[in-house]
Amino acid sequence: MTKRRILFGMAGLLLLYLLTAAFHTLKPLPAGLDVETPWRPLHNATFLADTTWADAGGERHSDQSIFDEVLRIVEGAQTTVVADFFLLNNFAGDANDDQRPLSRELVDALVRRRTADPSMQVMLITDPFNSLYGGVPQPFFEELRSAGATVVTTELRALRDSNPAWTAGWRICCQWFGNSTRGSWLPNPVGGESVGLRTYLTLLNFKANHRKTIVADTAEGWVGLVTSGNPHDASSRHHNIAIRFSGAAALDLLATELAVAAFSGHDTFPVPEPQPDTANGDTAIRILTESRILDAALEMIDGAGPGDHVDLLMFYLSHRDIVRALASAHKRGAIVRALLDPNRDAFGREKNGIPNRQVALELHRAGVPVRWCNTSGEQCHGKMLIRRDADGQSLLLAGSANFTRRNLDNLNLETNVQVRGPATTPVIADASVFFEGRWSNEPGREHSLEYSAFADDSRLRYWTYRFMEQSGWSAF
Repeated sequence: MTKRRILFGMAGLLLLYLLTAAFHTLKPLPAGLDVETPWRPLHNATFLADTTWADAGGERHSDQSIFDEVLRIVEGAQTTVVADFFLLNNFAGDANDDQRPLSRELVDALVRRRTADPSMQVMLITDPFNSLYGGVPQPFFEELRSAGATVVTTELRALRDSNPAWTAGWRICCQWFGNSTRGSWLPNPVGGESVGLRTYLTLLNFKANHRKTIVADTAEGWVGLVTSGNPHDASSRHHNIAIRFSGAAALDLLATELAVAAFSGHDTFPVPEPQPDTANGDTAIRILTESRILDAALEMIDGAGPGDHVDLLMFYLSHRDIVRALASAHKRGAIVRALLDPNRDAFGREKNGIPNRQVALELHRAGVPVRWCNTSGEQCHGKMLIRRDADGQSLLLAGSANFTRRNLDNLNLETNVQVRGPATTPVIADASVFFEGRWSNEPGREHSLEYSAFADDSRLRYWTYRFMEQSGWSAF
């Protein structure tokens, strides 16, 4: 009888585990996620980029503009500023390096704006990784709260599970215990003070609010910015891109961010109605979140025919649908190019090249030209897709989303913008010039390297990538 009870108990636990995994993989998303907003007239759209490059002597240089613009938006806010950034911390920093203190600069700007006008609505939405899921204190957030700003830590448990094999068990046994800064005894995964076991148990869920946005009302009207960059000191030399814009699309962006605050348990406020707009309809912009980014990317690539150009700049490329679409577009006669991060650097640690080198092998064998960003400690962290058609029309897709299962299949929170218009539209033209300069190498600047520099034909690593992508046992 005891043996039978044990077997029944084990079967019951297995059933609970499987049902938990299935439910949290397929459950409905919180309201306001997975959004494709209407096309809006394009106003004051600007392409911005941060880049680090090597001169002919090998010396590294850095050009930055993204967070200078973020700070200008904060300083110019009149009644409201809402920011959503995945990383806002000084983890993995190096005081001996020439890192820019981006976290400190953004927090100081938000505090100054709130202090100058205590009636101002200042909201920061962010990911719980910044406190290592409650395992370490985060003084930046306390400073903001002390100034009267709202700090929203995204409720990740409301999202679908990207690593269900682990997270199903975690939801059953461990989520109820929360976390604490006391009793820490394990090494910190990103340096600094030690952490407890509960930090590691939560970290292995591999899920995040990965968005990077800011929106505010300014003298210009409502202004939004969507970027691939984080206000994170150790990321301050990374290559990143951003699109700044104004008008009704900025209000659409605000609505997508307030949805995150709402399902994370915070009070929000009504989004103002956009003003009537009579702008030229030849150019337009829209906001895309979560899997709608995948839909837009596939539509862009699948729509490319003979003579059309498809240029991809990507930190992580692993989504099987995207990989197949790029190869198919090349086969149809589209001119496809992929500029990828070699996946070798991660805040002072060397990586093994997964997944980009394995995907690059596939693309290379399919005839798609591939080049590598020439990185040296920093990451080629931009996420951008451009299609320029033979008839002169173009599409630009840019933002926070890597082209991976976790980023595109309604698992992480992500935000991109998509712009359409003639190839001469300034924001599209500037993005195209930026890509071309990195692909072809500007005079005296070595931005990229040929495919052979990081070519990897290891079958073991290839199938490791395929397992990690499909199962969710990965950080990409």
